[in-house]
Amino acid sequence: MKVIIAEKPSVARDIALIVGAKDRKDGYMEGNGYTVTWGFGHLVGLAMPEVYGFEGFRRENLPIFPERFQLVPRQIKDGKQYKDDPGAVKQLAVIKGLFDKSESIICATDAGREGELIFRYIYHYLGCNKPFSRLWISSLTDKAIRQGMEGLKNGKEYDNLYRSAKARSEADWLVGINASQALCLSAGRGVFSLGRVQTPTLMMICNRYMENKNFTPQKYWQLQVKSGKDNISFVALSTGKYEKKDEAESNLRQIQSSGTLQVTAADRKEVSQEPPLLYDLTTLQKEANVRHSFSADKTLSIAQSLYEKKVMSYPRTGSRYISDDVFEIIPERIRLLASYPCFAAYATALDGQSLNNRSVNAAKVTDHHALLITENLPGDLSPDERTIYEMVAARMLESFSGKCVMEKTAVTLQVAGVDFSVRGSIIKVPGWRSVLNLSDEDEQENTTLPELQQGDILPINNSDVLEKQTKPRPLHTESTLLAAMETAAKELENEEERQAMKEVGIGTPATRAAIIETLFSRDYIRREKKSLVPTEKGLAVHTIVKDKKIADISMTGSWESALAKIETGETDADTFHRGIEVYAAQITTELLNTTISIASATDGPVCPKCKQGHVLFFNKIAKCSDVDCSLKIFRNICNKQLTDKQITELVTKGKTSVIKGLQGKSGKTFDAALAFDAQFNVTFSFPDKGAQSKTKKKK
Repeated sequence: MKVIIAEKPSVARDIALIVGAKDRKDGYMEGNGYTVTWGFGHLVGLAMPEVYGFEGFRRENLPIFPERFQLVPRQIKDGKQYKDDPGAVKQLAVIKGLFDKSESIICATDAGREGELIFRYIYHYLGCNKPFSRLWISSLTDKAIRQGMEGLKNGKEYDNLYRSAKARSEADWLVGINASQALCLSAGRGVFSLGRVQTPTLMMICNRYMENKNFTPQKYWQLQVKSGKDNISFVALSTGKYEKKDEAESNLRQIQSSGTLQVTAADRKEVSQEPPLLYDLTTLQKEANVRHSFSADKTLSIAQSLYEKKVMSYPRTGSRYISDDVFEIIPERIRLLASYPCFAAYATALDGQSLNNRSVNAAKVTDHHALLITENLPGDLSPDERTIYEMVAARMLESFSGKCVMEKTAVTLQVAGVDFSVRGSIIKVPGWRSVLNLSDEDEQENTTLPELQQGDILPINNSDVLEKQTKPRPLHTESTLLAAMETAAKELENEEERQAMKEVGIGTPATRAAIIETLFSRDYIRREKKSLVPTEKGLAVHTIVKDKKIADISMTGSWESALAKIETGETDADTFHRGIEVYAAQITTELLNTTISIASATDGPVCPKCKQGHVLFFNKIAKCSDVDCSLKIFRNICNKQLTDKQITELVTKGKTSVIKGLQGKSGKTFDAALAFDAQFNVTFSFPDKGAQSKTKKKK
């Protein structure tokens, strides 16, 4: 029996149909000598510190460096504790049984670093040591699966990919666990999260915000003249800027007295614009954010859905190129779009023409080629899915189309000793721009100009002084943040570091969306229209760590470079791990030695139970700062959210005022005060209605 393991049930079903495993069982399908099973994404992960004996947040435990990382089933929260996810445990038992009985194993998780990690963690957690093959495909079409099954690779060929994935996973654990605990201990209250990539990314957002906020606009003035020829009007601006308004107005009077201006130069040239390269994931996310306000995470989710619907190639690609053999199938994909209404006319016209090969470069193809549509026309798609599909389809048509030929004109004019300029642009051969009928978006000066020659004397139809002011760089959007993460070196002031990181970003195309979403979930950033703005909590973290190693973009970029080299076998994973441990120790020491005034533990009331610690206030709970004290007060009690004032009243006076509208299990509401019993559990104290007040322990 051959066992195939996919990343999720939907993919397993597609593979099962191809190999003939049609009989549905509990957790797998079988037939024709194959058994096809699945994970649910990450079924297995790295154990948390408690598994290694490190309970709570204690200075003496840091830094935490497990001698050997342990793998555990996916965890879920059960009240105050984490426990194994029963669904994950059940599926792991199914997989183990199948592995034990198998003649051979085929890994069919997503063909990338994270997919490799998902399989290997399951494989190692189950103690399996049987050899395995790898199904490596770039789309889930029937044809791609069949070809992949015919050309299975030896699993050992992907050992370096796994080493890179494992190194990334353990590095994120070491940095995230140690830095987060160290910051929480130094702060004394509040829950803070730091990470190897998320913290430098947060710094990018905060730095841009602070730069924007602290920017002081400077006024300046420019002169504007309106003129024309042959019934074609245009506006020209002075090339010089004036720091004083009266100087600009003085020159304006001279211009108005003159009445005419002279063309001193008119340069006209024909320019050919190459079509854009195909999309990789990051470029697709950036443009979907600009054009349709899609978040990076939403775009990735939609692209993954289109991949699983067999109409788009593997989405988590960092390449914008295809190889020569893939180029051979492009005419077939173009003919397919002749049946897709909005592209039918263009695709029909392009069919049979010589195709542009700018996006063809096998040396620049990484694990997967650029995003392409597959040989399957889409059926029913949601509006958002259709939007992304059509973006990828349109970009494919653009990339293999001819150049756009434009005529660009640059004109300088002069009057009363003042120089003016104007630029014009006319599309002569639309080429690739015809796909979406795009104008020259990159050109601000796309004015249609009359035929102008040096020496022409033109009338001044109007003139004016324009008051302007300098502007700061705009706040980051998801599009500009993705670009900044991709080209992180540009953020560096040190030239040596900038050159060293020239080809390296932070994060990967597959992980950047998740990093941004993590910042939202940590309440570090929020959206204001399209802009990303740090919250008070995000700015507090920025203030604390902006000068620390954890925020060092160049360091993070160097780790990304090292991970890429582990994947190619150029760098040893153990050497990388030792470097991460040194780095984690340094940032932990830095943070533990930091005095943080914004969240001192002594700000809270003294704990009524141990009399030693102070009560710390969190979003969902208030608890004692002493890790050995068990005092906990959950904010949500009987469908009422306790305020800081009510909790303070409870811990300082032993009892709150009467809280109205508490809701029992039956749905009925009641009024009661909250109080402590002898063990400092929260109880209800009911109002006295003529009889002695009765107290009932909170269920």
